[in-house]
Amino acid sequence: MIYLDNAASTQIHEDVLESMLPYLKEQYGNASSIHRYGRLAHKAIEKARKQIAQLINADPSEILLTSGGTESNNTVLRGIPVSDTSNQIITSSIEHDAILEPCKKLSESGLIVDYLPVDKFAMINPSELKNHLSENTCLVSIMFGNNEVGTVQKISEIAKICNEQNIPFHTDAVQAVGKIPIDVKELGIDLLSISSHKLHGPKGIGALFIKNGIKIDPVILGGGQEHGLRSGTENVANIVGFGKACEIAKNNLDENMAYVSKLRNILVDRVLEEIPEVTLNGDPKSRLPNNAHFTFLGVNGEDLIIKLDEYGIAASTGSACSVNTQRASHVLQAMGFSHEQITGSLRLTMGVFNNENEIEQTVTSLKKIVEELRSFSPFKEKYSFSKT
Repeated sequence: MIYLDNAASTQIHEDVLESMLPYLKEQYGNASSIHRYGRLAHKAIEKARKQIAQLINADPSEILLTSGGTESNNTVLRGIPVSDTSNQIITSSIEHDAILEPCKKLSESGLIVDYLPVDKFAMINPSELKNHLSENTCLVSIMFGNNEVGTVQKISEIAKICNEQNIPFHTDAVQAVGKIPIDVKELGIDLLSISSHKLHGPKGIGALFIKNGIKIDPVILGGGQEHGLRSGTENVANIVGFGKACEIAKNNLDENMAYVSKLRNILVDRVLEEIPEVTLNGDPKSRLPNNAHFTFLGVNGEDLIIKLDEYGIAASTGSACSVNTQRASHVLQAMGFSHEQITGSLRLTMGVFNNENEIEQTVTSLKKIVEELRSFSPFKEKYSFSKT
């Protein structure tokens, strides 16, 4: 198989797996215990916390360990202090469901939730944020890089606006951390969500950066782990693996970013040149280095995925987390796409374990598949499906 769905999940790095094994076998202590087994587990967790913090230039004390990006996002939205005079949350129309669904529930309970629009490239205009801010705003949450079309927002500008108004700013950076440089201090970020399995770590573990001084109420109560912010016995092996993945990502960031960008550019250039009636979606410049999102007019995206799978290529139409909902992409709808444009979408996301030969094979297969599917398309009279 050629795996081009790295935005959904990534292959675990061999060194990450190796680092985890001792904590699945002989070093199985509970980090809350005071005996030697417990102390070793606690020490391993704190080392991982430091590795995670270093990837985003944070202090280890600012890292809250969670079960992943979804929990990190929910912790922010449900844990930010609210009152009668501080009850407005501002987010965007293209957020992941891990933001949109909690916002929907909060709205039903009486909080005011405002959704910022985006342009045809899925980019937010920071001036729109200024227009929505009020004295009641208690949180602004805007994703760093979009999980579907890959657009990277103007995070520093957005953060500056929030900082000037003393409003906590959160960003869902699940798709961006480990792929592009992120410095929370330089950018002015107050809260940031991370997921391990998006950067070659294990699933079921993530983190929330909480800048010192930002108050978050605990959502999970119990034995008081994680300084009382997230109770529950720590998953030591996964935490260790997550830390190792962050260390590897930090040490190889520039090299990996250049390599994956090269693969992405080869793919994009060939697809746009060799397949007619296709467009690249998302911002053409300000985008994640591993993301290529296309619309193939006259083709159904799900049919594309099925055929690609038959050719041994793994891809997706968008968010793997929302496949079961069977609804049109809210991201593409917010960008103003027509139904036909939405149904013809395909997301291909590369990683460091891919190579140029795989990209070449993918383009060759994609050309055959698109041509085959278009031969049965009800739109074949509307479009010219051949290069002139």
